Amino acid sequence: MRKNTLSVVLFLSIMMVACSNQTTENVIDNPTPEEILEENMDADILVVNGVVYKNAEEIEWVNEEELTIGEEVGEIKKQTNNIDEFEDYTANKLPVGTKVYEPEEKSNIYIVKTNDKEVRYLGLIEG
Repeated sequence: MRKNTLSVVLFLSIMMVACSNQTTENVIDNPTPEEILEENMDADILVVNGVVYKNAEEIEWVNEEELTIGEEVGEIKKQTNNIDEFEDYTANKLPVGTKVYEPEEKSNIYIVKTNDKEVRYLGLIEG
């Protein structure tokens, strides 16, 4: 009887360790500039804090959100289409010097001001 109990406990322990290792391999990462631009070379993106934000002018629910422009979080430091050059505050369409603002209502959206127009960018964050 003791051998059976010990065998069951050992088996369950091995199964728990094996299953826990599998879950770390299936982690979904946020999209990269490369993935976004390979899918659509005309996408208008910027990177802030390692997250890709996409122009949301055509996303109805984003534009319906009542957001108030808050503090400036930075400005575009580099404009490029070269996937290897993307880092924080790099964009492929926005000109260098464009200000990036966080809304007062915390969300996954940043607001930029271009030509006296406010444009919202939605963070592409996976589960």
